[in-house]
Amino acid sequence: MLNSNAFTVYLFTAFLLAITPGPGIFYVAARTLSGGRSEGIASSLGNGLGGLFHVVAGSLGVSAIVLASAELFTALKVVGALYLVWMGYRTIRHARLDYKSLGHSEPPVGAMRAFRDGVLVEAMNPKTAAFFLAFIPQFVDTSSDHVALQFVILGAISVALNTLADIVVAFAAGRLRDGAASRPNLIRCLREGSGGAMIMLGCGLLLAKRPVA
Repeated sequence: MLNSNAFTVYLFTAFLLAITPGPGIFYVAARTLSGGRSEGIASSLGNGLGGLFHVVAGSLGVSAIVLASAELFTALKVVGALYLVWMGYRTIRHARLDYKSLGHSEPPVGAMRAFRDGVLVEAMNPKTAAFFLAFIPQFVDTSSDHVALQFVILGAISVALNTLADIVVAFAAGRLRDGAASRPNLIRCLREGSGGAMIMLGCGLLLAKRPVA
């Protein structure tokens, strides 16, 4: 069903794309610096599930419909962008309040909340849909009767590679955070920086333009 040579090229390309720093990696790093390694890993898994949403939607043609409609594309990106900005603002606010309280800090949002946020952020990102619809079809054998299945398989592989890269970043950022645990001022700066990164990602998403055929 899948040409072996094309599949090898796809794996190599998808791997390079997975380890290239992008919004997903920066988002996971920000969540890890803000709430710890467990929240970073949960965010990685949430991003993965959100990515699978786009893979399935793309195989069914839903993503193509969204990208073809200026109104739907705009609504989706605005909701996703505002959600990221709100999380960034909340992270900065809590970092400052926790620093002032000195020892009476508000607990992290938790792995389940981080997982849910990851799903929502990725699922509401129309740029992810545009990427899958532009990238995966290049490696699909259109002469086969299982085009949708090929799309799902290739998309799932890409999501898995992205998720693994995000988890590696979560561990690395977690080590950085652990090393700063005895320095509350540095922790505050890291959390404020992570909140600012989320706000910047939200603004970047808000400025995203609808792909033009």
